[in-house]
Amino acid sequence: MSNKIVIGTRGSKLAVTQTETVAAQISEANPDIEVIISRIVTEGDQNWHVQLSNTQGIGIFVKELEEALLQDKIDLAVHSLKDVPTIMPPGLCIGAVSERHDPRDVLISKGQKLAELPAGAKIGTGSMRRAIQVNACRPDLEVSGIRGNIDTRLRKVSDGEFDGVISAAAALKRLGWEDKITEYLSIEHFLPSVGQAALAIECRVDDQRVAKILKQLNHLPTFHSITAERAFLFALGGGCRAPIAALGTVNGKTLYVDGLISNVSGTKIMRDSEQGRVDEAKEIGERLAQKLLDAGAEKFLSEVEDYDTNR
Repeated sequence: MSNKIVIGTRGSKLAVTQTETVAAQISEANPDIEVIISRIVTEGDQNWHVQLSNTQGIGIFVKELEEALLQDKIDLAVHSLKDVPTIMPPGLCIGAVSERHDPRDVLISKGQKLAELPAGAKIGTGSMRRAIQVNACRPDLEVSGIRGNIDTRLRKVSDGEFDGVISAAAALKRLGWEDKITEYLSIEHFLPSVGQAALAIECRVDDQRVAKILKQLNHLPTFHSITAERAFLFALGGGCRAPIAALGTVNGKTLYVDGLISNVSGTKIMRDSEQGRVDEAKEIGERLAQKLLDAGAEKFLSEVEDYDTNR
């Protein structure tokens, strides 16, 4: 049996930092195993100048890592869970998820909170979900697309290109940049992306050696939460670009899921919740999706399809 584990990751500072955390956990629990990190360039990294809302493909940050897994070039791949499509390639699965960090979105500005920014201030985000929720709170602000790694985005604020950018709290905290956060945005107004702040550790379905290692790392409350969130997203038929948000939270043996969907323009937002036992996480997510579909969410999804077709 091999005493080596090769972990694949994107090459960004955040991705490597996240992967190093997982590697350290594996090493601590399995001191006899040599852990090697392999950096792999993904389509999303190569096409960094293209706005995410303008990309047709889903999974642009994971595809090359999954190919490396299927070709036995790596044993594991570490992803930001929000980047992982709900439909995975045959032969691969999410073997474990890390304990979720702070799921909130944050504003980084030159000191002004969202409510304090002047009318017309320019806010940067690469997420349709975030743009819609900014507009719902402050329709007088200008929301513009932005790409690049986190330090690039922060530099665009300090250089005055943007008055503020919206990012994930977990990303700033993992990089040790918590002091750069101007404001934590409330879950009430900024429901996060499905899987935000959790890490997915992907592996081959038939790799029993790796499965045994990952069982030690899997955080069950987070796993139940993201199972419901991803079931919600899948049942709505939405991909990573669709304006859909969800957050699951576990309290004892009860799982509560809050979900949101909007039309492309952000003029109509629907939000509801569902709860149940943690062992029925998938069903809870599906029930919540059905609630929104029954209330008319299907027409929002049709708008996304029309938007893709007519671009």
